[in-house]
This record gives sequence, C-alpha cells and structure tokens, in this order.
Amino acid sequence: MMTNSISWFQIPANNYERAKAFYTEVLGAEITDVPMPDARYGMFPFDKENNGVGGAIKELKDLDIQTEGGALVYLNTGDDLSGPLSRVEEAGGKIVMPKTPVGNTFMALIIDTEGNKVGLSSLN
Repeated sequence: MMTNSISWFQIPANNYERAKAFYTEVLGAEITDVPMPDARYGMFPFDKENNGVGGAIKELKDLDIQTEGGALVYLNTGDDLSGPLSRVEEAGGKIVMPKTPVGNTFMALIIDTEGNKVGLSSLN
C-alpha cells in the first residue's frame, strides 16, 4: 500500500557545499553528509522509522544540471513558509513565485544556487 506519493527526491548540485549551505540556511535543517564512492551526497532529515519521505543533494561535477524545466519537488517548510522564503535571496537563491494560497496550503517557487527550480510548501 502506498502512503506517500513521493518516496525520495534528489537535488543536483554543481557545488555541493554551496547547495548544502543554501538549504541549511533557508530551511534551518541539518543536512547529513553521506560517503559515496562517486560523488558528494547529503541527506535531508526524514523519519526512517516510519517510512518517511526523504531526499538528498548530490554533487554532479561538470554537468549541465539545471532542472528549471524538469520535475518539480516541493520541500516542507514546517508551519509557515514565510520564514524560509525570507532567507532565500540572502542565501543566494531567487524567488520566482511568492507565497501563494493553494487550497488548504501555501506554496512558493524558488531557484536555488545551483539553478534548480524548487517548491516550498506549508500549511500556513
């Protein structure tokens, strides 16, 4: 039985440290470095015990990885995305759609330091 529509996401990065710093600052979340033989990799927090949805940043050197036109991942920003959204530009990103009500939730779209379009979402 499927409990979540998304099981995992991966955000590509040309510069792992820059991407890690961006998401750490914007989301206030600790990204855990995970040793990988072929790339730098960092995991966002997730509830492993309860089959929670998780994701990571993966460094892909020397590739054209901008995914602005590709699949769109929405990151949970907690109770209110206003705080994380207010830190996007200071962290080196760009807001391309401000906080917008969508049904019972709110969302915004940003471009991160690596050129990826990413959604942010919250209940308030």
